[in-house]
Amino acid sequence: MPIDTITRKVLNGERITEDEAVELLKTNDLLTLGYLANFIRNKLHPERVVTFVIDRNINYTNICICKCKFCAFYRNKEDKNAYVISKDTLREKIGETVKLGGTAILLQGGLHPDLKIDFYEDMLRFIKREFPEIHIHGFSAPEILHIAKVSNLSIKDVIDRLKKAGLGSIPGGGAEILVDKVRNRIAPNKAKTNEWLKVHETAHKMGLRTTATMMFGSVDTDEDIISHLKVIRELQDRTGGFTAFIPWSYQPDHTELGQEVKEKASGIKYLKVLAVSRIYLDNIKNIQASWVTQGGKMAQVALKFGANDFGSLMIEENVVAAAGVKYRIPLSEIVRLIKNAGFTPVQRTTLYEPIKRY
Repeated sequence: MPIDTITRKVLNGERITEDEAVELLKTNDLLTLGYLANFIRNKLHPERVVTFVIDRNINYTNICICKCKFCAFYRNKEDKNAYVISKDTLREKIGETVKLGGTAILLQGGLHPDLKIDFYEDMLRFIKREFPEIHIHGFSAPEILHIAKVSNLSIKDVIDRLKKAGLGSIPGGGAEILVDKVRNRIAPNKAKTNEWLKVHETAHKMGLRTTATMMFGSVDTDEDIISHLKVIRELQDRTGGFTAFIPWSYQPDHTELGQEVKEKASGIKYLKVLAVSRIYLDNIKNIQASWVTQGGKMAQVALKFGANDFGSLMIEENVVAAAGVKYRIPLSEIVRLIKNAGFTPVQRTTLYEPIKRY
C-alpha cells in the first residue's frame, strides 16, 4: 500500500491495520513517519507538556530460575553475588528516594524458586508501613505467574493479595516480544504471550492499572513487532487498563543472546518503532521515550516522533546497566532536554497525575 494512502488515513483519524503498520515500519521515509506520529501526539496532548516521574528501580532479588538469554542481571541461588534484599536496605533506598522528591518505586526481581506469596505480602506491608505515601509499581507478569505457581494460587488470588498488601500498579516488564516463536528463542522458560496478557487483563478487571512494554531488536522481525502491538491494542480495546506503552531496544552486551545477536538496533530503527507504536496504538494515551537505553539526546528527538513522556528519573537502575548501558541523567538535564525540545516539563505520578510544572 502506498505511504500516501496510509498518511491520509492517519490524518483523517482512521485506525490503521497490521499490514499498514508493517508498511510504515519498513518505509525509509523517516520524516513522514515522524510527522504522522507527532501529529497524533499533539492531538492527544495539545497542552505541549512532557511528563516524567521521579522513582527508583529496586530489584529485591537477582536470583532467577528463568535464565533469559537476553539478561545479564540474573544469578543462580548458589552464586557468590546472589542476594535477596534486606528490610534495612529497602528502608534506606526508599528513604533516599523520598528525600530526592520521589513518589514511587518500581519493585521487580528474579523468579526466586523459594519465595512464596507470604514473602511478597510481608515486603509490601513493610514498605507501606514505613512509607505510606510511596506508590508501589511492582511485579511483572512473569513474577506474578511464578508467585501463583510456587504458592499454589490463581493469578486473581495473587493480585488480590498483593493489592491488599499495598501494590498500586503493575509494570509491563517480561513482555519482550509477544510472539511465542520469538519468546521460545530468547526466553524459553518465560511466560508465553497469552499468559502475559492474562495477568494484565486480570489486573485491569480488578482495578489495577498497568503499563505495556516491548523489547525489540533481538531476533524479531518487523512483522513480529506489529504482532506485539496488535495484541496490546486488542487488550486495551477490551479493558482500557494500560496507562502507557514503552518500547526499547535489546542491549546485547554481557548476555548469552549477545553471542548470536551482536548488533544493537540503530537510532533510526528506534525512532521508527516508536513512531509506528504511537500511530498504531490509538487507544493508549501515553508513549514513553527510553533514555535509559537510547541516551538523553535520542530521547529528546523521540519527543518529536510520538513520545509525550520522558519516563523516570530512575534514581537506581540495575538490569540494563548489567548489559553495559549506563546512561544517567540528573533532574536538571531532563528538564533542560524537555524545554529545549519546545515543551513544558511536568513531574507526574505513576498513574499520570500532574504534580509539578518546571
